[in-house]
Amino acid sequence: MKIKYIFPIFFAALALMTSCNEEQSITLLDEIQVSSSYVSIPVAGGSTSITVTAKDSWTAEKVTTDKNKVEWLTISSASGNAGEATLTFTAPAAIDGRNAEVLIKSGGKTQRVNIIQGLSKISPAKVSEVNAGPDGKTFQVTGVCTSIVNTDYGNWYLKDNTGSLYIYGTLDAKGATRNFKSLNLEVGDEVTVEGPKSTYQGTAQLVNVMVIKINKSLVKVDSVKNASLPIEGGEFTAYLTCKGQGVSVDIPTDAQSWLAISSIKSAGTNTVVKFKAAPNSGGDRNTKLIFKTTDGKKEYTTETSLSQKGAIVKATIAEFLAAAVGDTQYRLSGIITKIDNNTDGRLYIRDFSGETYVYKIQDFATKGLKVSDIITIVGKRAAYNGVAQVGGAVLESVIPVTSVTIAEFLTKADDPNKYYMVSGNITNIATGNYGNLDISDGTNTLYVYGCYPGYGATGTARQGLITSKGIKVGDKLTVIGPKGSYNSVPQVNGGLYFSHESSN
Repeated sequence: MKIKYIFPIFFAALALMTSCNEEQSITLLDEIQVSSSYVSIPVAGGSTSITVTAKDSWTAEKVTTDKNKVEWLTISSASGNAGEATLTFTAPAAIDGRNAEVLIKSGGKTQRVNIIQGLSKISPAKVSEVNAGPDGKTFQVTGVCTSIVNTDYGNWYLKDNTGSLYIYGTLDAKGATRNFKSLNLEVGDEVTVEGPKSTYQGTAQLVNVMVIKINKSLVKVDSVKNASLPIEGGEFTAYLTCKGQGVSVDIPTDAQSWLAISSIKSAGTNTVVKFKAAPNSGGDRNTKLIFKTTDGKKEYTTETSLSQKGAIVKATIAEFLAAAVGDTQYRLSGIITKIDNNTDGRLYIRDFSGETYVYKIQDFATKGLKVSDIITIVGKRAAYNGVAQVGGAVLESVIPVTSVTIAEFLTKADDPNKYYMVSGNITNIATGNYGNLDISDGTNTLYVYGCYPGYGATGTARQGLITSKGIKVGDKLTVIGPKGSYNSVPQVNGGLYFSHESSN
């Protein structure tokens, strides 16, 4: 099956220059105007000028990325004053077509000018070559559709024998956006696409691609049964349509210890494959199953996913940070040290072993949580730009912490289940490793029986905080803990370190 697009040459060039981002639309602004939003420079090299009219001073800058510094383009001036001015763009001869974008800013507004030098040559390439190639260059690449993320804009993954590539936006047969379903592209199909390469947060992608050819797979997954299995294990079934010469199945190596094929039955083009999963004594786990067939000359594949619930792993934050990114569920407890977003629950929690970022807590806005509260959450080990975080977090429990003065703390009833946050200047540090000390507000003194590194510390993990933090008499210390008494003298029982300010 072939799907081809025919565009006028100039329209195609402009399409490659245009992003789906609405902010890149050219608008007529009062503050800053340009005589042309598109500038064409001959392939042989040369200069082209436009007129800039501004009500205030202005600046001009090239849009660059790590892989496309746009060093070939020279701008006659990087800034100008109010009024009318001529801005000239110059480039040497080009072997291949290239493009750039220039931002002209004034009065808080931005005009975008697209620079085109020749028409970019379409380069057939492997995925690895696209990933290593410069931003802005148009590539033609062929691979198998392995996953479809968005069926409106057409965001999906293409894979060949050199790697995987994200496709951000797919045009339909008439060059329109948001009509991906009309292509009838399915997981397992072999696809040839053309589009400009860009990089988003360090990841390569092709943007608003044109589909040149679709080679429909001879095998596809029609439906599955029990795609999410319980801890106890059970049977997973995949229903396939196969127009090739039989079906073979690949189970990844890391899943072969707990998943096996129990039967494969075929009738005409219909094939049913059943799998048996063993009970799961660990954390959540999942795998991708690949089904293959052939027409005698070429291999065709499709795939589906299977997940199995597991036990929740109780872990310290240090253990969580050391774990691999995956679907295993971890139970973490700690003190909220910072909240980045009060609506969806982007925050930091810390226990005695370390601190981690939590990317959203389900229904956070209704929980009434605040900095200093002690929470227990369940979530997955995730990462963003290589930095660890908790993903898909669910709040299990909370110990509310009330902020009080020393005078207020002294009036509270002894209760091991009520926690308070209290601050004062250290007036005395007792000998020993547990951090027994006195704090004062200048009038009242409070004994802190133990200043531990954080929530969850037991045994020797409670020791050494004072030395490791360099805490000394005179410093302002903030601790969290319940009200208790010893020989009728009020104290903080087992204080949890929150912060301190040096007196120096």
